[in-house]
Amino acid sequence: MEETVNLDAGSGGRASARLIENVFLKYFGNEISRSGNDAAKLSGQEGSLAFSVDSYTVSPIFFPGGSIGSLAVTGTVNDVAMLGAEPEYLSAAFIIEEGFPLADLEKIARDMADACDEAGVKIATGDTKVTPKGACDKIFISTSGIGKIYAHRPPSGSAAKPGDVVLVSGTMGDHGLTVMAAREDASFITDVKSDCAPLNGLIKEIIRTCGDVHVLRDPTRGGLATTLNEISGQSGVGIEIDETVIPLNPAVADGCSCLGLDPLYLANEGKLICIVPADRAADALRVMRASKYGQEAAIIGKVIERDPGKVWLKTAIGGKRYLDMLEGAQLPRIC
Repeated sequence: MEETVNLDAGSGGRASARLIENVFLKYFGNEISRSGNDAAKLSGQEGSLAFSVDSYTVSPIFFPGGSIGSLAVTGTVNDVAMLGAEPEYLSAAFIIEEGFPLADLEKIARDMADACDEAGVKIATGDTKVTPKGACDKIFISTSGIGKIYAHRPPSGSAAKPGDVVLVSGTMGDHGLTVMAAREDASFITDVKSDCAPLNGLIKEIIRTCGDVHVLRDPTRGGLATTLNEISGQSGVGIEIDETVIPLNPAVADGCSCLGLDPLYLANEGKLICIVPADRAADALRVMRASKYGQEAAIIGKVIERDPGKVWLKTAIGGKRYLDMLEGAQLPRIC
């Protein structure tokens, strides 16, 4: 291991995984924390709960399609929902730099309230700390979420099976490229905005309609490629996807082409990966496309028995290449 923590460790890719395994799971590892899902499953006498926590340090704090406030709510709501749970309550902790404009703080709070209303959740508790100027960058927010699991068999990253079909709910890379363009004032990147959105309603409809949903994940840091690698490793299967059917916003594709970025590694904040048995795929696709958050949903691939732990991409020119997990940080501070 490196002797210091660098930005790569916050990428959501292989460097993040090493830090988690070699430090945090070394001391905090147990049957719950090692599940590797977006939320932890907590069992109780009156059923099971999904519990999740996340922290948000995005820069800039306001960007097309959202803000650090809306992101803090929807990101945690989505993590809880991916376990087949109905998010109910959030906590919200704020670390604010001295001198931060009250008008901006109020806008962030308003964005959070609006996102809570849409998701149907309440902020039940919170905390506020103010640091001396320069001790943090403007504002950081940490949110936790909890909700009851309603799925008969909660989706899990370890539940993908050969023969399953892989779907995504929409275009990839919108959030990551939007934040980068706003931070760098890349005025030549136009017609892009964050996909920041609560997906709990869509997820509930998918599970209600399909019943047997094996995997639900949101491809945030590290993007589609990294999240599929995590799933293939957890489940001990291979995954094969087709480049020609992965939905992309043309503006995102053009921006990535100009900047040398791969949209399959860019963050999403309002999209999901859904893996279901082949006979449920058409129903899952229909449900997604009926939602305002899934109109560009697509079937992009399948789970295979060979090459466990590997993800293969069938390219537009007919070849095939190994799609590895993100190594390093393609873009810093996108969430």
